[in-house]
Parts: sequence; structure tokens; C-alpha cells
Amino acid sequence: MTRFVLPPAPVPSISTTDGESRFALRRVFCVGRNYAEHAREMGHDPNREPPFFFTKPADAVIAAGQPVPYPPQTTDLHHEAELVVAIGTGGHDIPASSALDHVWGYGIGNDLTRRDLQAQAKKLGRPWDMAKGFNGSFVCGPLHPAASIGHPAQGAVRLWVNGTLRQDGDLSEMIWPVADIIAHLSASVALAPGDVIMTGTPAGVGALMRGDTCEIEIAGLGRITSTIAG
Repeated sequence: MTRFVLPPAPVPSISTTDGESRFALRRVFCVGRNYAEHAREMGHDPNREPPFFFTKPADAVIAAGQPVPYPPQTTDLHHEAELVVAIGTGGHDIPASSALDHVWGYGIGNDLTRRDLQAQAKKLGRPWDMAKGFNGSFVCGPLHPAASIGHPAQGAVRLWVNGTLRQDGDLSEMIWPVADIIAHLSASVALAPGDVIMTGTPAGVGALMRGDTCEIEIAGLGRITSTIAG
């Protein structure tokens, strides 16, 4: 029997649409600049270069509907509406042609970002960890099994703040679609059940203030709502 010097931490998890079972969360990978218009609004050339990735801690997850604490050390918290891909079958060097067979399901996520800290990190050539990986930075709604909904490749991705539309894109606008993302990522790391991938955000990212209500809708996946707490 293994003896730990401290009690093991609880396993982070995400709810599923059956309302009873949960998806145990292992790692959170995120794709940067995967929509051309978002790349442009961030000051980058959207040419189809290889995708790049960053991570968030698994325990950064916070359920949609729960109050999201406004994080410290920022005055410029941004929303980023994203399709979340949940991996059910792991693998290394997964070919794009069979990559979707490794997907358990899909959900709606919000990649919250301390944009001012990110800008400082970029300027200094430093990692983005503190801009992207703070507590509560991964808002996620319930996961829908791919066995029930299939594999969404097109459909609206929209985000509202206090009822005003901010982001209005389409899944078909991804520079790298889901199968290609999985193929590229699995060439660098062996994926495992419980990994999730945030697939990038359309144009229109912007600031959230304390008290704001943020709603995200992705075609076929419904809508999630979060409120930024004080």
C-alpha cells in the first residue's frame, strides 16, 4: 500500500451531459492563434504555420454557472470562447486520418487570460504561464459524448458580455481543425485519457469586468453562462 506524506489532492473533473458521470481531468492543452482573424487582432500573420501549444493546470477548471473570481495581478482580464475536445483514447504520433477516433466528447470553454501579463511576457520573451494558468482560468461546460453528437466541424461560436455580442465565428474557420490538432500535439507528447484540448478562439476577444455576465454558445453544444465575481 502506497503511503503519501500528504493526502493526495482531489481529482479535477468536468461534468457530462448525462448529469451523473464526470470526466476525470488529466491535462489541459491549449492551441494558440488557431483562427486567422484572432491572429490578426493580436498583431500576428495568420499564415498556416505549425500550431503551437500552451497548458493550464488541471485544477484551474471551474464549472460553467459557478462564479468566476476576478484574478489578482491584472486589470485586463479577457474572455476567449473555445471548443473543448476531451480525449478518451490516448496515443503517440496519432495520424490525422484516425485522430477523431481518440475523442470522447466536446464541450464549451472559456480560456480566461490576464492579457496585460501576457503582453509583458511576450515583450520579454517569457512563458505565458502566469497569464493563462491562474485559478479559475479554465471555465468549462458539460461534455457531450461524441457517440451522441458526432464530431462538430462547422457551426457558430458566439460570446456575449452582458447581452452584447463580442465574438461571432465558426468552427470551420479554424486554421488547424481538430484532427490536425490532435496529430500535431501527439507528435510532441503521448496523449492519454483525461486530456482535454482547447482549440483556439475566434476574433473579438475583450475585457471582462467584475460583475459581468459572459455567455458562450457553440452550435450543437448549447450555451454556458458565467458571472465574474468581485
